[in-house]
Amino acid sequence: MSTPLSIRLPVWLWLIAAILAGQFRLLAHIPAPAVQGILLALTALLLLVYFKVPSLRAWVDGLDLRALVLLHVTRFVGCYFLLLYQRGELPYAYAVPGGWGDNLVAALAVLVSVLPMKVATRRHAIAIWNTIGLLEMLLFVFTACQLGLQSPWLMKAFTHLPLSLLPTFLLPLLLGTHVIIYLRMAREQKLPAL
Repeated sequence: MSTPLSIRLPVWLWLIAAILAGQFRLLAHIPAPAVQGILLALTALLLLVYFKVPSLRAWVDGLDLRALVLLHVTRFVGCYFLLLYQRGELPYAYAVPGGWGDNLVAALAVLVSVLPMKVATRRHAIAIWNTIGLLEMLLFVFTACQLGLQSPWLMKAFTHLPLSLLPTFLLPLLLGTHVIIYLRMAREQKLPAL
């Protein structure tokens, strides 16, 4: 299924805006908890658009659930967190548990998407993966907020590129897909069997 221009264009503009915000270090000029506020606001906006724009909702709902799950392969960014911890650029409390957690969620995303399974088994596997992935991400965001409040300089790496793309683009997209996966699975479960 090809992605319509009406969807691609806003996503590209959002990505460009996120890149520019990172390039000009706009996140460095706001208090630490505001970064998580931006992340949550962008997630809420993304979900609002999903619910209010019928063409977007129809396109997303027409995707195989595995496509939404495979978006989370980007969470192999956890390898980069571990590297930044070794360089002393991210604190252990964030980089190591978050890095390994993200790597695990990304690896499980690949497994539940590509391993041969019966449809019912895959749906069950995706539901379990989605719960693990959402909980790991929420813990990740909470830890960043807590560390940012205690010692804002510890989270300085998230105020510029490349990590500034996480709160301004990637994490809202990933959080939104977790919610959409739950909604789609709940909706599809209520449909009569063919």
